[in-house]
Amino acid sequence: MASRVLHGARISLTVGLISVSIALVVGALRAACPGQRAVGARESLYVEAARALGGRDLGILSRYILPNVVAPIIVTATLGLGTAILPAAAHSFLGLGSQPPLPEWGRMLSERRLREAWWISTFPGLGIMLTVLAMNLLGDGLRDVLDPRLKV
Repeated sequence: MASRVLHGARISLTVGLISVSIALVVGALRAACPGQRAVGARESLYVEAARALGGRDLGILSRYILPNVVAPIIVTATLGLGTAILPAAAHSFLGLGSQPPLPEWGRMLSERRLREAWWISTFPGLGIMLTVLAMNLLGDGLRDVLDPRLKV
């Protein structure tokens, strides 16, 4: 049972990482396009100063805007990872995710045999809960460390 739960963690985390990576790439490309606003940084005073000194859009983006938006992107990605695991587990629980013999947490939860073997549903549920909780705590901790507005 322990090996199934650990192998199911690999599948759930892979699904979460892929979905968050796609969202990051699409969001970064959209924010980098001219006319879009990258986390409000395009209207900052340092961007206006760089433009006044003759900076071009690509140089301003790579030199000033990206370093200032990396921390919020990391925090959002960490929080999004925990959030992406829940729908993946829900889809597998409903039978729309991975198919047997691959162990996935949601599918393992759907094998509910609480009266005969309570651990078959309990341990995958604990895996989902602890992973989502850990990702949210990691995101909150990173936000506390990386957000300069929170420092007093």
